[in-house]
Amino acid sequence: MKTIFITGASTGLGKAAAVLFQNRGWKVIATMRDVAKGADLAKLSNVSVLPLDVTDPAQIEQAVAHALELGAVDVVFNNAGYGLGGPLENLTDAQIVRLFDTNMLGTIRVTKAFIPHFKARRQGLFIATTSMAGLMPVPFNTIYNASKVAIEGWTEGMVPELGLFGIGIKTVAPGIIQSQFGENAIWSVAEEYKQGFERSMAHFDFQSYFSTPEMIADVVYEAATDGKNQLRYVAGDDVNKHFAEYQKLGRQAYVDQLAEKITK
Repeated sequence: MKTIFITGASTGLGKAAAVLFQNRGWKVIATMRDVAKGADLAKLSNVSVLPLDVTDPAQIEQAVAHALELGAVDVVFNNAGYGLGGPLENLTDAQIVRLFDTNMLGTIRVTKAFIPHFKARRQGLFIATTSMAGLMPVPFNTIYNASKVAIEGWTEGMVPELGLFGIGIKTVAPGIIQSQFGENAIWSVAEEYKQGFERSMAHFDFQSYFSTPEMIADVVYEAATDGKNQLRYVAGDDVNKHFAEYQKLGRQAYVDQLAEKITK
């Protein structure tokens, strides 16, 4: 029986992935800041719920040690994260630092903590949730963009480094998910930016919420089990649509077109 370690498993994609993997016969270690939110997961067979705040290095070490006491881990799914939206001018330094501490550094910290275990076994796979915003520009989400672009770039660089020891690393990049992500995101948009912000939201059609957490969890399961040498899994009709346009036009033309639509 294989084991997956999941961060940010209390809601949304993380929780859906925990349920899916458990249903497929895996042992699941579901981690979250508030374990009370994982009470229903804890009732499932072969699921362990552990406390984990990915901004706390000491707690990461504790959670990883606890997980390994339960047995070998085969896949680490770095999913913890949240959104921060609004013009850069409207965001505080504390908000920016906290976002990077969670979305980017949290992923890096958890990965680093598991590398010795995977090295010793000469196998293992890391999967990180990135975003459409990690593949292409999403205006008024620039700090969130930056945190996800950072993970995409970091992942690419980690491929040969981990490959020395037979360890894999992949990303899953969803578009909008029908979950509590939007409600949990922090938004700060001043009046002078609202017209441009609304045009941006209309362009990406964010109100449609194309994918369910279960749909994206299926892609995570595919990434974990297909054995493919595939770096990135673009997950969801919306992100596939927008990313295809981005690739077709190229970076400069896409950014110019987007700016025209939003500033007209």
